[in-house]
Amino acid sequence: MLKHATGIESFKGLTDEEATMRLAEDGYNELPATKGRSILHIAFEVMHEPMFLLLIAGGLIYLVIGDVEEAMMLLCFVFFVIGITVYQEQKVERALEALRDLSSPRAFVIRGGERKMVPGREVVRGDLIMLSEGDRVPGDAILLSCSNILVDESLLTGESAPVRKMPGDEGAEMTRPGGDDHSSVYSSTLVVQGHGIARVVRIGISTEIGKIGKALQTLEPEETPLQKETNKLVKVFAIMGLAVCAIVIAVYGLTTGAWLNGLLAGLTLAMALVPEEIPVVLTIFLALGAWRMSKHKVLTRRLQAIQTLGSTTTLCVDKTGTLTMNRMQVERLYAGESLLFVNKAVKALPEEFHQLMEFSILASQRDPFDPMEKSLKELGARTLENTEHIHDDWTLVQEYALSKKLLALSHVWKSPAGDEYMIAAKGAPEAVFDLCHMEKSGVAQLELKVHEMAKEGLRVIGVARAYFRRTVLPADQHDFNFEFIGLVGFQDPVRLQVAESVKECYEAGIRVIMITGDYPVTAKNIAQQVGITPHDDIITGQELDTLSERELQERIKTANVFARVVPEQKLKIVNALKANGEVVMMTGDGVNDAPALKAAHIGIAMGGRGTEVAREASSLVLLDDNFSSIVAAIKMGRRIFDNLKKAIAYIFAIHVPIAGMSLLPVLFRWPLALFPAHIAFLELIIDPVCSILFEAEPEEKDVMNRPPRRLDEPFFDRKTIFLSIVQGIVVLAVVASVFRISGRLGQTEDQSRAIAFTTLVVANLSLILTNRSWTRTVLETLRTPNRAVVWVSGAAITLLLVSLYVPFFARMFKFGELHGMDLALSLAAGIVSILWFEAFKIAGRHKHKLRISRA
Repeated sequence: MLKHATGIESFKGLTDEEATMRLAEDGYNELPATKGRSILHIAFEVMHEPMFLLLIAGGLIYLVIGDVEEAMMLLCFVFFVIGITVYQEQKVERALEALRDLSSPRAFVIRGGERKMVPGREVVRGDLIMLSEGDRVPGDAILLSCSNILVDESLLTGESAPVRKMPGDEGAEMTRPGGDDHSSVYSSTLVVQGHGIARVVRIGISTEIGKIGKALQTLEPEETPLQKETNKLVKVFAIMGLAVCAIVIAVYGLTTGAWLNGLLAGLTLAMALVPEEIPVVLTIFLALGAWRMSKHKVLTRRLQAIQTLGSTTTLCVDKTGTLTMNRMQVERLYAGESLLFVNKAVKALPEEFHQLMEFSILASQRDPFDPMEKSLKELGARTLENTEHIHDDWTLVQEYALSKKLLALSHVWKSPAGDEYMIAAKGAPEAVFDLCHMEKSGVAQLELKVHEMAKEGLRVIGVARAYFRRTVLPADQHDFNFEFIGLVGFQDPVRLQVAESVKECYEAGIRVIMITGDYPVTAKNIAQQVGITPHDDIITGQELDTLSERELQERIKTANVFARVVPEQKLKIVNALKANGEVVMMTGDGVNDAPALKAAHIGIAMGGRGTEVAREASSLVLLDDNFSSIVAAIKMGRRIFDNLKKAIAYIFAIHVPIAGMSLLPVLFRWPLALFPAHIAFLELIIDPVCSILFEAEPEEKDVMNRPPRRLDEPFFDRKTIFLSIVQGIVVLAVVASVFRISGRLGQTEDQSRAIAFTTLVVANLSLILTNRSWTRTVLETLRTPNRAVVWVSGAAITLLLVSLYVPFFARMFKFGELHGMDLALSLAAGIVSILWFEAFKIAGRHKHKLRISRA
């Protein structure tokens, strides 16, 4: 028999002031982990980027030919590029750091006699920690009180079997890990059964795990498949760029004899061809996307999940606490043959219900965390005060835990005066009927009452009692001679926004499946309230066990409600859905939910009531346990993917005219239109546009009115790449025409270059505006606020005017004087270059409306 974790009223713990002082003395309870990159580290990384190296090479060539001013300007651009990149990377680092703080384990401590949840890193020496099944131990500690506690210490010992723990006293010392019946528990080990209270002795690097140098799992910016795909793409472009660069240098040098100019032309083309923005854009979008999702109460533990959100086809959710508020209130009491309706105003109970409340409370924890047990204790305190039915002086001797085989638990108590044990049991009504070995006729009558209460959406439990005189308690609670007392019905209100969120899921092509341990009729009632349809085909846990894999795959196509399901059965549900080709998102909070959370495409752990094991197995953590937050995350995932596609499309589109205007003059022996300085100037626009402007773009209006994206759909699909390249080719044709026509109309080489470059900048800004949405026109998107558009456009126009009309910069850029008509021509040509795409959007929208009207 194990000593029970006595109530927190007998433990005071540290005061908040003492905890703050010890935190200042000892530092945070954490192990040395990978530190964030400093500004110097980021700057050093930038120096290895292709664009940086090409700018340096261009500057060296200008120094060789004696053009110091041009070389210095390129050097200034180098610092600008470093500055922009450092700013972007620092945003990513701050976002990831915020996510690391959110994802760090949390701990329940007793401070000033009150139970509090704190980040695990803020646990200090001397803290009293409360441990329960599924928790990671936050520090090396001595158990002062515990009940049936087993701990997995394989992280330290390599032994797979969990070890049994016994309570020690205040003066007990830490022992080495391993072996049963010690009072020491160790940082990062896992509580697999039971609960207890322990005093922290060592934290951080002083713990056993700190001594052997193992680090806790933290959120790291791991490479996603999409990042790997784009990195390969960038490498291909880089190799192509170097090859074409070498050809251009050779052709230009051999045909003109000007090898240094040929080298500059080759470097310019290489700079134009390498889309080095893509990896940066991906990192920023995923990291900032995860940060934005955390603002919607959804923590991203694996960045890959962000990609999968937009492909989700089936959302499997727990009823309690996710669809409902997890605020249980006792609504019905049934004892003997009497049914009592209970409300918050009731101050006393009829005598026939006293024993039912008495044993309901005895079958609960002294200091309950479970909402049902809280409700029972609250009602008991209100209605049984100053009666013989409240037993604060009784001692809990043993607990018989709820199991998959028997959905009921029992508490064995002993009073100070008595010589016999009192046993209180509660659980699923059918399990309690089984414990009481009731006759079939009696069970049938009670089942009618259960069905009646469950039909109203109540969660129903049965309560029983037993007495025992022997000194040795049996191993199984079935060995007690239980007597049935009555039923308790709890009301758990549905969250207000859930029905609307379920409707939003259906509009987005996402199926919602509810999984609960409640009665089928209770589950059906809740499914009706929240709008899950159809809700008539209900699969129970018992039926689930009898179905073969193929049968379940067929049944699950129409069944959206699972009742009387235990956590271990969730894995079977996930596997059946995956076998049917569904992309599954699954919620869970317990230790036994972990396999299903890992198996699902996206596992979501409950942050408020979930265990550390569930959090570690999941991709996302729901910080407020709210179903609507899951739907908001799906919406955010779709938005991130949409905006990422827009940014990549823009990158492809803008590199075509830049590369073309670097290559065409070499092929057709025109005067060179672009030099490295021009490319660097354009990069100053392109970089913030990709990483800031498109990332901040609001979601499309139809983002939740379209079916999920196929999971195997390539990010760089043919249509997107084709339309992006066509955008770029049209801009190239317009800019090249302006360049050649202006030359033939008597403009000097420098004036033609200035007109062509101005046209290219205007076309660049037009590409930004048109790619903000692939369904709405530019005029429509301008009504949607995005401050980055104003800042980027304003900065680009200002820098362009400076380069055109400040003599020093005009000379550096090799620009001739432009007049009003020249600027008007450039402005008109740049805008004209994207008009075809605007017409394409309108035509596409018209076709979509026709399809809907015909359907």
